[in-house]
Amino acid sequence: MMAVSSSCKDGKMALDNGKYVRYTPEQVEALERLYHDCPKPSSIRRQQLIRECPILSHIEPKQIKVWFQNRRCREKQRKEASRLQAVNRKLTAMNKLLMEENDRLQKQVSQLVYENGYFRQQTQNATLATTDTSCESVVTSGQHHLTPQHPPRDASPAGLLSIAEETLTEFLSKATGTAVEWVQMPGMKPGPDSIGIVAISHGCSGVAARACGLVSLEPTRVAEILKDWPSWYRECRNVEVLNVLSTGNGGTLELLYMQLYAPTTLAPPRDFWLLRYTSVLEDGSLVVCERSLNNTQNGPSMPPVQFFVRAEKLPSGYLIRPCEGGGSIIHIVDHMDLEPWSVPEVLRPLYESSTLLAQKTTMAALRQLRQISHEVSQPTNTGWGRRPAALRALAQRLSKGFNEAVNGFTDEGWSMMESDGIDDVTLLVNSSPAKMMGVNLSYANGFPSVTNAVLCAKASMLLQNVPPAILLRFLREHRSEWADSSIDAYSAAAVKAGPCSLPGTRAGSYGGQVILPLAHTIEHEEFMEVIKLENVDHYREDLMMSGDVFLLQLCSGVDDNAVGTCSELIFAPIDASFSDEAPLLPSGFRIIPLDSGVDASSPNRTLDLASALEVGPAGNKASSDNPGHTGSAKSVMTISFQFAFEMHLQENVASMARQYVRSIISSVQRVALALSPSQFGPQTGFRPLPGTPEALTLARWICQSYRCYLGAELLKPSNEGNDSILKTLWHHSDAVMCCSLKELPVFTFANQAGLDMLETTLVALQDITLEKTFDDNGRKTLCSEFPQIMQQKVLCAFKAAFACLAWGGRSRTREQWLGRC
Repeated sequence: MMAVSSSCKDGKMALDNGKYVRYTPEQVEALERLYHDCPKPSSIRRQQLIRECPILSHIEPKQIKVWFQNRRCREKQRKEASRLQAVNRKLTAMNKLLMEENDRLQKQVSQLVYENGYFRQQTQNATLATTDTSCESVVTSGQHHLTPQHPPRDASPAGLLSIAEETLTEFLSKATGTAVEWVQMPGMKPGPDSIGIVAISHGCSGVAARACGLVSLEPTRVAEILKDWPSWYRECRNVEVLNVLSTGNGGTLELLYMQLYAPTTLAPPRDFWLLRYTSVLEDGSLVVCERSLNNTQNGPSMPPVQFFVRAEKLPSGYLIRPCEGGGSIIHIVDHMDLEPWSVPEVLRPLYESSTLLAQKTTMAALRQLRQISHEVSQPTNTGWGRRPAALRALAQRLSKGFNEAVNGFTDEGWSMMESDGIDDVTLLVNSSPAKMMGVNLSYANGFPSVTNAVLCAKASMLLQNVPPAILLRFLREHRSEWADSSIDAYSAAAVKAGPCSLPGTRAGSYGGQVILPLAHTIEHEEFMEVIKLENVDHYREDLMMSGDVFLLQLCSGVDDNAVGTCSELIFAPIDASFSDEAPLLPSGFRIIPLDSGVDASSPNRTLDLASALEVGPAGNKASSDNPGHTGSAKSVMTISFQFAFEMHLQENVASMARQYVRSIISSVQRVALALSPSQFGPQTGFRPLPGTPEALTLARWICQSYRCYLGAELLKPSNEGNDSILKTLWHHSDAVMCCSLKELPVFTFANQAGLDMLETTLVALQDITLEKTFDDNGRKTLCSEFPQIMQQKVLCAFKAAFACLAWGGRSRTREQWLGRC
């Protein structure tokens, strides 16, 4: 209740510091109703409330205003108290985890001290031994370790339970004990806002990762989510439960067969034959542990599956403990032997890196739990009115469709086409009903889709010394540099209603690319968006129609600080209606780092010259300490594009797809060469700028374009280093502007003088276009007088050729342009 000071005179309420009158319950109810509709009503709205509610007629508007102020203050205090309580619970749980981790490390130190003393004693004894008896004992001791640790057991429920109990013991020793030497994953620091405590193995067989975290979900719900591998593990193709047995202690045994997608076209997929054991410990903790079944255990066997490499999962699983005040504390252990011998040597780091395993599996599980926990605690519709679960399903469909195309399994209807003699691009065709079920749909305009097959063109390439995150950002932000608008139009029309023809020699062009954010995870490591390609030429019934193309796009791995992250850009054309059941034919790029070393690149690097110029000495020092960009970092890039088509056009579509993917490979190689600091030679007049290859690339483009079209040097040769050259370009007295070559040129960069002349900022620069600022006559006049403007030292450098300039928001004459110079 709110106390108000008032005195009544002539039947009206007036302020009086000597008396207090409380609001009646009816008055509070009326005010609360308005507060829920409008927490901060205007003066007019408050007066309207007084007129509409007779019970408030004796309260002055000022008192109503004070009530709303106090009500907002109480709401803010309540939210802050709730937030602090949640942070306190999380810190308490995190402190408990850190104390447990400290105890485990102390045990590990004690064990290492004991082993060190033991081996030292053994070394001293070996030096004193002079008889053959000691040698015999040594040989006998060595042979003792060759005895199988797991004697054969039968395949009965009792035998499986024995294997399960042993698996449980080994898993707990990894999760909370010292069975594996864990080291903190580079770049991961525990804290209240972190994903958790993440560690990777050191010196053990196979690859292993461990994570500890806290989520506000009940243990049974956590176990349910983690058991559903396909819902959160993007590389999981399917999991088939072949048998379920109940145990006497209330647990369950499951026999599972799991298949994993291959991440690239250069490696075969993996599969596992697993035993899963779910039980409850004496302290109430829920445990889900798994391991592979093999011949040494004499358990049930699974014959090899064609095209798959049988990998082994060593004792792994989840320890889920209820947390005081709600929620769960989770320990996750993933330990696998992925059989790296089955892939070329250059790709073996993909299967020998514990960091990659942690990123793709262990941390993915924690992120899924945190995401669902966040959605449960803050239920809301995002992404154009869609619920988070629907957006997660769309992201899963994009990823799964891309993986299916990369792997091309025969049991899904894919068959390989003959090569044209060059094996750089692989073509697959799929005309199975299951594949086409999502494409042959009827739309509201009444035209049925007539496409009855899908063609996939895919390729993989090795990249040297190119940061995956920077390359992926370039592909995302500069689509016109590698994509063909005619192909985009054809792909969009093929999954829409009505027949479409193949793009011919007509040159399609982009009118512009608009990125519309759709959704992102709570840590922003993955986001989904809708790409609107404006004024793209559509091909339908041999007629070229101008319109917009929409792409649903999934992007991940653009953070330079993420260690061992797989970078992906996956997109699929969609109809403007954008229904949840819309057909999706995903295409895109996947870049996986092959080096297991740390790639601690500087944050927030973009293809932006000005941002590089603003970096001070500290920033340069950080760049020089980063060997990841200047060393021999390797990565593998997989490209896959899908096209729906009519069967009688198969040969034509195959030729188009093969040429298109080859052109994309050439574009990627060109961009990678530009982004690689080691590729710049003395012919450019620059030395590599550590940590900022993209800024140096832009400077090189500008200087080369100026030299090419004007036959003179823009900057005088200098021996002071690249940093000085870039600053000279930024502070050049003449206006320097850079445009991309399009039908309607778009500014991508301007130095300080150029920004001053345009009266804009670097952020708002791209909003300046000829279409928005000039009419036809103005554009023609400006183009005809452009050479004269150039003679007045207004310098405009382009990536490929000159384009017209636009003035932000207002029309300008030639005299006004020259006056500004």
